[in-house]
Amino acid sequence: MGLEVRPLAIPEVLLLQSPRYKDARGFFSETYNKKVFAEAGITLDFVQDNHSLSVNTGTIRGLHFQSPPYAQDKLVRVVKGRIFDVAVDIRRASPTFGQYVAAEISAGQWNQILIPIGFAHGLCTLEPDTEVVYKVTNYYSAKHDLGIRWNDPQIGIDWPVDERHAQLSDKDKTLPFLTDAEVF
Repeated sequence: MGLEVRPLAIPEVLLLQSPRYKDARGFFSETYNKKVFAEAGITLDFVQDNHSLSVNTGTIRGLHFQSPPYAQDKLVRVVKGRIFDVAVDIRRASPTFGQYVAAEISAGQWNQILIPIGFAHGLCTLEPDTEVVYKVTNYYSAKHDLGIRWNDPQIGIDWPVDERHAQLSDKDKTLPFLTDAEVF
């Protein structure tokens, strides 16, 4: 059994499942292998790993992206807890511009999601003390760090948290709506 790759409704966004080998000690899993990913058609060069902890359920992070020349593909997985993960197509020339796909990513399911360049990324924690680890294909650049408002009615994301109870950073609360945002 090898790496399973399944496209979501917007087919550039991929759901990945790596095998886990369990025994009396616990488990082992190869969550990234450049050769195996290349055999599955994923030939990205990851240059940085990021790790976040969200203490409370209902924490929203996003919708974030970096503009060229620092645009990033992201390979996202959860090492503790569960998230509702979202990718919004921000490629102006795309037939799915402004649309989103979402999937539950969790430590229990041991799945990952690949968010390509041209998509804004966001997540909502579904459990307390959720830890997310993600690889990116370009380095962080504060100058190119952009985003879109998480609750933009034009996008219409059906978040699993009531807006009054969502926890966001001050920055994320004031991101522009899609109509006013810099997009690809």
